[in-house]
Amino acid sequence: MRKRHSASSADEAAIDMTPMLDIVFIMLIFFIVTTSFVKEAGVEINRPSANTAETVKKGNIMVAVRENGQVWVDKRQVEVGAVRANIERLRAENPEGAVVIQADTESKSGIVVEVMDQIRMAGVQNISIAANKEG
Repeated sequence: MRKRHSASSADEAAIDMTPMLDIVFIMLIFFIVTTSFVKEAGVEINRPSANTAETVKKGNIMVAVRENGQVWVDKRQVEVGAVRANIERLRAENPEGAVVIQADTESKSGIVVEVMDQIRMAGVQNISIAANKEG
């Protein structure tokens, strides 16, 4: 009259991995969503040095001005007049991102001012200029 429970005892010893996998996938989605991606300008710039240089955490859109007057945005060379459209497109992707201008030490200030004007016409008021900290 005794029933054997050998088959059911093996089922009770199994570990259900589904909740753990659910948590891992939820964490993965959380980290992907909260990651901020930095948009590089695409070229190496010889930055000027400054004693008062500070690190900006939210500089997500980089605009580079080379010594020969070339302007680079999002790893592409653009004309000065096209900076506004490119910044508007990048701001649509990341509305919280600030704009950082990486101007070469040998670049002309007139081109840098034109680039700043284009960025302001794109609706960005928070513009930083990259510099290396002295010392």
